[in-house]
Amino acid sequence: MKTMKIAIQGKGRLNQASLGFLRDEGLSFNIQDTLVLRCEDRPIDLLCVRDDDIPQYVACGAADYGIVGENVLLEKGSSSKILKRLEFGQCSIVIAVPNESSIKIINDLEGARIATSYPEILKRFLQNEGINAAIITIQGSVEVAPSLNLADAVCDITQTGNTLKENGLIPLITILESQAVLISSSRNTFEL
Repeated sequence: MKTMKIAIQGKGRLNQASLGFLRDEGLSFNIQDTLVLRCEDRPIDLLCVRDDDIPQYVACGAADYGIVGENVLLEKGSSSKILKRLEFGQCSIVIAVPNESSIKIINDLEGARIATSYPEILKRFLQNEGINAAIITIQGSVEVAPSLNLADAVCDITQTGNTLKENGLIPLITILESQAVLISSSRNTFEL
């Protein structure tokens, strides 16, 4: 019998909620610090991997299902099918500017430098708005870019807005609302 594979975030904000969702679906895993967890009573392996890699695992068929933030799925441009929005891991991707910035409306972003860990989502947004801005890709700690004079604005993920506020930033516009989603490979032959 073939083993179903489900990819989830190994560490991070979606890990525990993903495990809770799978428990609610009747699956039981012996939790340990390993990359592959075997289901205790069914032929299912849980792949505990980086969230950025989950869309690729699912798209290429290495995993039959995945639980990932919709923002990650959109950033990766994955062809995986969203089966269900899971009502946890809610967050927003916003463009934020320093409190004292002269940027007050989105059209003021014309010619600006925007630091982000989501260059594809930001690029699509700017194109849709007809705004020409420089995208500076940074992996993590995007909020410090304006204070280091690396960028005029940031495009970043936020749940509460506290990190933005702590770094002297205020949201200008929300460009994406996101949450955890259950995705499936087009090659998938299993039913969850």
